[in-house]
Amino acid sequence: MSSISIKLPKVHGSQGANSVPPNDFIIGTWHVTYSSLPLWKGKRNVNITYKLLPADAAGVHKIDDLVQYQSIGSEKIKSVHGVDTPTPGNPGAWDWRGKGWLMIASSHWECLGFGHTDDGNQWVVTYFDKTLFTPAGIDVYSRHKEGLPQTTVDQILDALKGLELDDITDLANGVFQIPQN
Repeated sequence: MSSISIKLPKVHGSQGANSVPPNDFIIGTWHVTYSSLPLWKGKRNVNITYKLLPADAAGVHKIDDLVQYQSIGSEKIKSVHGVDTPTPGNPGAWDWRGKGWLMIASSHWECLGFGHTDDGNQWVVTYFDKTLFTPAGIDVYSRHKEGLPQTTVDQILDALKGLELDDITDLANGVFQIPQN
């Protein structure tokens, strides 16, 4: 029996307990080891570093969001930089806005689940709403570059499919491994 708990994204209703990781759990570098997002096909060493920004005038803590990756066969490190703002009324969800020339780009993402493995690694499952540029998708993050044990990945995917929502099951069935080397 898996102890992994996954919730539906708010766009599909609010079933189960909220997956709201504390800021200190999210902050730091995560390796995106599995994804259903086509933008990660042909990419490797995808990682995201979250840094908590000072509270704004309204007391809201935004998160600096830096994604780095390499194309397979290239040594050049590319990056995408943005800021995540907590989504009002949806704990565990953020609205991303690009920085610089990407300021026109935005997206919405939610934490569907998070936890620890027996070996002390941490994991997060995120859901990304469809945007003008990408379809909806799921990412699986690991603190360790080598990723999660296959049993944990299988439990996460089974939990996603267990939500019994065709859109989420289709995304879980479309998840592929992202090379980390």
